[in-house]
Amino acid sequence: MQTLTLNNGVTMPALGFGVFQTPPDQTRAAVTAAFEAGYRHIDTAAAYANEREVGQAIRDSDVPREDVFIETKIWISDYGYDQTLHAFDKSAAKLGVDRIDLLILHQALPTAFDRTVAAYRALEKLLDDGKVRAIGVSNFMVDHLTALLDATSVVPAVNQLEIHPYFQQRAVLDFDDEHDILNQAWSPIGGITSYRGTGTSISTFDDPTIAGIAAAHGKTPAQVMLRWHLQQGRSAIPKSVRPERIAENFDVFDFALTPDELAALDALDTGRRGGPEPEDITLQAYGRAIPEA
Repeated sequence: MQTLTLNNGVTMPALGFGVFQTPPDQTRAAVTAAFEAGYRHIDTAAAYANEREVGQAIRDSDVPREDVFIETKIWISDYGYDQTLHAFDKSAAKLGVDRIDLLILHQALPTAFDRTVAAYRALEKLLDDGKVRAIGVSNFMVDHLTALLDATSVVPAVNQLEIHPYFQQRAVLDFDDEHDILNQAWSPIGGITSYRGTGTSISTFDDPTIAGIAAAHGKTPAQVMLRWHLQQGRSAIPKSVRPERIAENFDVFDFALTPDELAALDALDTGRRGGPEPEDITLQAYGRAIPEA
């Protein structure tokens, strides 16, 4: 397993297993399959409504708790200093843990950035109290990060972003690199391009450049894309509920892409986002209550 060292010295497995859009009744089996494949980093979120099942799978496994890196996210409805402290309590109780390895803010709230800052200050408090080992953000653009750094003391350890060959967000990646913020990819193999495309756009899985590189290495397009992330120093969070795909996505440590292959993947950027525009995130449009534990 390749690991990455965060800006506060905490070590994290570079490849994590994600449970975004995984139904609660499938989550335990999926996480169990991930452990069997070799994953030791699990990424969930309060808004995914499956933290409880992630925690149960961790407790049911033979993997010691200290060997599992748990990452979860605070949803925008729980932003605000006291609200975010309570959101930690809800997530920790659902996960069945006293301490969370990496706790991040799920989105910026551009129209209520004061609440975003208050939420991050709560993360700083949790970090200072030893309740979390590292803190960070997700889907923060350069202007959000600049404002956050100006208003707070702890530089985020991680910024989790939509990153795949068709959408690379180079300006954000460069800003994060300059400030020692680790870039972490959600939708790292471009799955979002398969169901949010225009119908005329090609999926990353069918891209001839990616397919050609995969054939040259005897690997799948998904494995090539994950290797691209790892070789460029990013963390990646693939997801699946199929045991064979879960295992396939972990089998990326026995080959290396050449500089020309990395450059060919870099050249595929379309600049077209698959997920929501960060500036469109508002409580009115996206707010929903996160249940108590």
